[in-house]
Amino acid sequence: MTTAAAVDSPFGAADETMEAPGTVERFSFTGTGSEYFRIWIVNLLLTIVTLGIYSAWAKVRNMRYFYDNTHLAGSSFEYHGNPIAILKGRIVAVALFAGYNLAFKVSVTAGFVMLGLLFVSFPWLIWKSLQFKLHNSSYRGIRFGFRGSLGQVYKTYLGMPLLSLITLYLALPFAHQRMKKFQHEESRFGTTHFSFDASVGSFYLIYLIGFAVMMAGFMVIGLGFAGTLGVLIAAGGFKAAAGAGMAASLLMFFFAIYAWLFLMMPLFLTLTQNLVWSSTAIDGHRFKCDMKWARVMFIAFTNVLGIVCTLGLYMPFAKIRFMKYRMESMSLEPSGSLDNFIAGEMEHTSATGEGMADIFDFDLSL
Repeated sequence: MTTAAAVDSPFGAADETMEAPGTVERFSFTGTGSEYFRIWIVNLLLTIVTLGIYSAWAKVRNMRYFYDNTHLAGSSFEYHGNPIAILKGRIVAVALFAGYNLAFKVSVTAGFVMLGLLFVSFPWLIWKSLQFKLHNSSYRGIRFGFRGSLGQVYKTYLGMPLLSLITLYLALPFAHQRMKKFQHEESRFGTTHFSFDASVGSFYLIYLIGFAVMMAGFMVIGLGFAGTLGVLIAAGGFKAAAGAGMAASLLMFFFAIYAWLFLMMPLFLTLTQNLVWSSTAIDGHRFKCDMKWARVMFIAFTNVLGIVCTLGLYMPFAKIRFMKYRMESMSLEPSGSLDNFIAGEMEHTSATGEGMADIFDFDLSL
């Protein structure tokens, strides 16, 4: 889980709103576009004025706003990220990017060596970013965390992409399932780790559904183009069909292809989110996600339209709209009292302690 908590006392007001054991607890998001626009525009201006340096502080402001406005069972989440750590990560990212570009200017060999080093170091960077993000997230005073070892990280984030590549992406659903399984099972809330039970077959089913829907759309678009071409030929012959009418038809054909591919993104996102979160649990408390493709597609389309028509000024409103729907499609089905679970986590966490705060000082923050 990638969000965090927020009340001074883990009990108190939160307890008064806690539902009876077994009651489904839905996530809620209370952020508004107008509020976030003010944060976004100030962040943008200060980032430009400081030549990008303020972007680390901007990210912390953004994250805190989204965490503070995400609620579950009467409590919000909290983000504790340090802007200096994020700035260090961004300096590293800029240095790596600059080194990559300079290496190719020196020689092609140097460029490919640098590319190889980036490829090999990327799993480590992911590992550090996951540790940073989860450690700096909390709920009702209890921090999240990420355990995964460096060896597991390289097996997952280097081995799985290579397996997909050498199998011509036939193993991509398998790799996707292994990545999500690793990410969720190595994440913890306090001292309790999450579980993940989605099968490899369920991921293959998602990819097959996505591929089938995509190909069906392509067939409809192709038949429509063929029908238009037939009408042009019937009306004026081959010569007329090859003129302005053909140019317009081709333009519409490629636009339809592009639009259909754009609509596939919400479909894949919806199927993946529903599967991943509905397959995640913690100590018997199971998550549920019920996003609808039609709704996600409508939000995505109108968001893009709004951003284009306002020359980008609608972007914060678009982000809020999508986040609100995404979070409010989530719920938690407790297997017992959340109060008892959280109280137990507080006791275990206090007894164990973190003891490794010095390793959580780096965030690539791409």
